[in-house]
Amino acid sequence: MRSIWNGAISFGLVSIPIKLMNATESHSISFRQIHTEDSGRIRYRKVCELEDREVSQAEIGKAYEDADGTIIPISDEDLSHLPIPTARAIEIVAFVSADRIDPLQMDAAYYLAASGAPAAKPYTLLREALKRSNKVAIAKYALRGRERLGMLRVVGDAIAMHGLLWPDEVRAPEGVAPDDDVTVRDKELDLADALMDTLGEVDLEDLHDEYREALEEVIAAKAAGETPPEAPEPAEGGKVLDLMAALENSVRAARESRGGRPATEEKEEAEEAEVRPLTRRRSAPKETGGKKSTVTTAKKAPAKKTADSKKSTAKTTRSAKKSTPARTTSEPPADSGPESTAGTTAKTAAKSTPKNATSAKQTAKKTPAKKTASRKRSA
Repeated sequence: MRSIWNGAISFGLVSIPIKLMNATESHSISFRQIHTEDSGRIRYRKVCELEDREVSQAEIGKAYEDADGTIIPISDEDLSHLPIPTARAIEIVAFVSADRIDPLQMDAAYYLAASGAPAAKPYTLLREALKRSNKVAIAKYALRGRERLGMLRVVGDAIAMHGLLWPDEVRAPEGVAPDDDVTVRDKELDLADALMDTLGEVDLEDLHDEYREALEEVIAAKAAGETPPEAPEPAEGGKVLDLMAALENSVRAARESRGGRPATEEKEEAEEAEVRPLTRRRSAPKETGGKKSTVTTAKKAPAKKTADSKKSTAKTTRSAKKSTPARTTSEPPADSGPESTAGTTAKTAAKSTPKNATSAKQTAKKTPAKKTASRKRSA
């Protein structure tokens, strides 16, 4: 790298000869101005107004124009004799924590290289002192005709210097923030946090200038006589009417772009996880006492018990028919009368029914009457 300034770092009574080199470079594509009719170059020529002729760079100097229009010439020799200690030195004035520096003050960045073998030892000393203290050095230096403010910090095994704007050169943010009072809900903040977590961190080495790459493709296509690639149609943007919906869609899109599940699956899961009101169902009565449980059992028991009693009654009637001789009269047999049938049915029901099933007994008593009446009709 080519040095753009030679001087020294003044570190108390220690002087470190250094060379100043640009730490950054621009990869932006520059254009020339041309005459559109014949593609002729448009140039800016430096012309002396008094002589009305073009002058060379060697004939051009510096001057200060006063308020009344008076021109005051200033030579390089005048600048070299400025009564300041930073004319040819970077004077460290303080060591502060890095978080004390406002990023708005950051300007151009430079590398400071040790100039010669004698500078290696003090250079390394300053670098290691900055490392161990976890601080940065604030310094003053003069470059390109003006005194500047700088910040020295360690980058790898080198010392870098960031040019800083003077505090009075940073404008106050007056009239920048919204004038209206805006209330942000906690749910909106939660979604914003979720979006930040989804985007996460990024390796700055992976970022590149996509605009410059696209511009290079256009230039290459034009040079080869081909049609430049067409730009994709921009996505239709609408007014953000619902901030919550916009944040939710942003979170889903960020997850999908980061290799997560597709946004459709996220939407389906969100729909499935939606809270819906449940319909109330009648719960079974609690057994607070013996009466409620007996009533519940009695309500459910009659149908089954009645069927059992009907079966037992039919069996008893069939056995009675087999054991009793056939009669020609229409009168019912003595042992199959209402009283005997009721007694037999009651005994059978008593054996098949629990003691506490009162309703089953009542059903067994009522059943013989129906059977007897049917027997009388058949006779």
